[in-house]
Amino acid sequence: MIKLNENYLKLKSSYLFSEIAKKVNAFKDANPSADVIRLGIGDVTLPLPKVCLDAFHKGVDDMADASTFKGYGPEQGYDFLREKIAKFDFQKYDADIQASEVFVSDGAKCDSGNFQELFSNDITIAVPDPVYPVYVDTNVMAGRTGESSNGRYDGLVYLEGTEENGFVPDIPDKKVDLIYLCFPNNPTGATATKAQLKEWVDYARKEKALILYDAAYEAFIRDESLPHTIYEIEGAREVAVEFRSYSKTAGFTGTRCAYTVVPGSCMIYDKDGSKHSLQALWNRRHTTKFNGVSYPVQRAAEAIYIGDGPEQIRKLNDYYLRNAALIRSTMTDLGLSCTGGVNSPYIWVKCNMDSWKFFDNMLNKAAVVCTPGAGFGACGEGYIRISAFNMYENVQIALKRICDALKKV
Repeated sequence: MIKLNENYLKLKSSYLFSEIAKKVNAFKDANPSADVIRLGIGDVTLPLPKVCLDAFHKGVDDMADASTFKGYGPEQGYDFLREKIAKFDFQKYDADIQASEVFVSDGAKCDSGNFQELFSNDITIAVPDPVYPVYVDTNVMAGRTGESSNGRYDGLVYLEGTEENGFVPDIPDKKVDLIYLCFPNNPTGATATKAQLKEWVDYARKEKALILYDAAYEAFIRDESLPHTIYEIEGAREVAVEFRSYSKTAGFTGTRCAYTVVPGSCMIYDKDGSKHSLQALWNRRHTTKFNGVSYPVQRAAEAIYIGDGPEQIRKLNDYYLRNAALIRSTMTDLGLSCTGGVNSPYIWVKCNMDSWKFFDNMLNKAAVVCTPGAGFGACGEGYIRISAFNMYENVQIALKRICDALKKV
C-alpha cells in the first residue's frame, strides 16, 4: 500500500492564510452585500510598472518571431537579468556578488521552502518567533522537528522577537546549525542594523552555521543607514544565502519572478567535516527540479533596472509606504503601540487582546481583514499584522471603520 509522509500529520490543520480565507468567505456568504477590505495577506493592488509591461510585451513578441524565439532557457536565469541583479542590487552597495552566484526562480517562498532539502535531518534549526510560517512548515514536512506542543515544535530553537528587543531576536545561547532571518521583517516590519547583522554573521562563522536571509522587502528601505543586503557585512559571503522577490518590489505577485544568491565561497559540511560547495549543491537541485522562469517574465524583471525602471519602482513602493504611514499614525493615535510601517509595508500592532478575537471583531464589525499575530508564532499573540498593500482610498475607509469598531469594543 502507498504510505504517506507522516511528518505532514504534525502540521497545523491549515496554512494561516488558508484559515483566514475560510473565515472571510464564511463572512461574505453570510453578508453578501458587505464590502470587505483586505489588509491581511500581502498581495499588491497596483498594476505592473509601465517599463515592465512594455518589456513583457516585447518579450512575448520575441516568442512570435523565429529569429528571436526562445525555447528552454538556462535554469539559473538569463545572463541579461543575472548581470543586472548583481550590479544594481549588490555591487551598488559594495557587496561582492557576481552574476554566476544568482539563481532566478518563480518565488522567494518557493526558494526558502526548497532550500532546506540540501540539509541533513539532524541539524539544529533556529527560527524567529514571530515567523513567516513557511520556514517552520517546510522543516516539519522534512522531519526535522518533533510534535507541536503549545504552538511550538520540539526540536526547533525559537528566537523570540519581543517589544523589549524591538522584534530583532538575540543571538542564541546554544549552538545552532541553520538560522532563518528576515529583514525588513515579515510579519513585524522590524529592521536590523549593520551592527546587529554583524553579530549574526560572526556567530555563524564561529559555529560553522548557515544563515538563510529573506530580504523580500528590501525595496521598502528608505533609511540609508540600514543594510540593503546581508552581503554588506564582512564575512557574510562565507555563511549566508539571500532570497529576493519581485512580488512586492515590482508588483509581480501574479507574474512570478524572484532569485536566490548563493556565493561561491559558502561551504557546507558532510558527516566527516569535509567542505562542499553549497552553490554547487543548489545548482544541482535547481537544474534537476526547476526548468527556469519564462523569457518574457525575465525581460519584464530586467526592465526594473533600465532607464525609467528604478524611478517607476520607487514610485510604486512609495505609494504603499504612504499607506503604511497612514496606518501606523492612525493606530498610534488610537493608543496602540506599533512596529514597522517605516522601511516596511507591514505594521505590527499591539492589540491588547487575543489576536484571533481581534481579527474576528474587525471582520464582523468593520468588514476589514487583518492577520492575527498568533498565526506567526507564540510571540505573536496579542498582536495583529496590517498590510499596506491596497489602494489608498480603501485604506482610508478601512481605518475609519476600524476606529469606529474599536469604540464599540
